[in-house]
Amino acid sequence: MRSSYITESAKGEECQVRIPGACNGNPETTVLAHVGKNRERGIKCDDTFAVFACSSCHDEIDRRMRLYPNEQVTTVNFESVERTQRQIFEKRLLHAD
Repeated sequence: MRSSYITESAKGEECQVRIPGACNGNPETTVLAHVGKNRERGIKCDDTFAVFACSSCHDEIDRRMRLYPNEQVTTVNFESVERTQRQIFEKRLLHAD
């Protein structure tokens, strides 16, 4: 599932990834970063498996920085997805029937 509404809603949001030592805390750099398993093969996952991430945390998620081991970034991603989904539901961009 792709949603331009979800993608656009990331602009100006607080980073939900918050990787210590990486997060720049600047909401002006926040984007919707995909965290699904297939992204490593160049296939983006659904927008429901994405997080609001500042540019620095996005770099760590995409392994451009590599400050932390993969396992630790995966754990951070899981927690970040939960926080991001809560915001997306609160904005009524996704809803449960």
